[in-house]
Amino acid sequence: MDIVDPARRSRMMATIRGKDTKPEMLVRRFLHAHGFRFRLHRADLPGKPDIVLPRLRSCIFVHGCFWHRHPGCRYAVLPKTRAEFWADKLEGNVERDRQAIEALRNAGWIVFIVWECELRDSETALQNLLQKLRRSSSQPRRMPDE
Repeated sequence: MDIVDPARRSRMMATIRGKDTKPEMLVRRFLHAHGFRFRLHRADLPGKPDIVLPRLRSCIFVHGCFWHRHPGCRYAVLPKTRAEFWADKLEGNVERDRQAIEALRNAGWIVFIVWECELRDSETALQNLLQKLRRSSSQPRRMPDE
């Protein structure tokens, strides 16, 4: 049973943003401070990645654990009310993510996922991301056959 009435829940859910979230802004500020320049939400790429590093041919998705079903995460719980609706909706998100990541990789892009819960210890998570980006920039990239 939900603890708030349906109208209030609807207003609460309507305020949830898809862009410029706190976790996304944290990652963007960190990357910019370390000299990375990027584009945001490029609509011409599958899944509209949150952060696109064209020079590195890399994309970063900053995923919320609830909305993108982070496996094994305590924040990826299924709501008890309207469970079937939420299960369908959230599984659709996961499938859409999988297809977008596969399409990006097939097009020669390197894809990184940063989970919201990882950013609770932001220093460690962001340093790990930085190491992965630096490693990927030093490796030769396989370009798709054109």
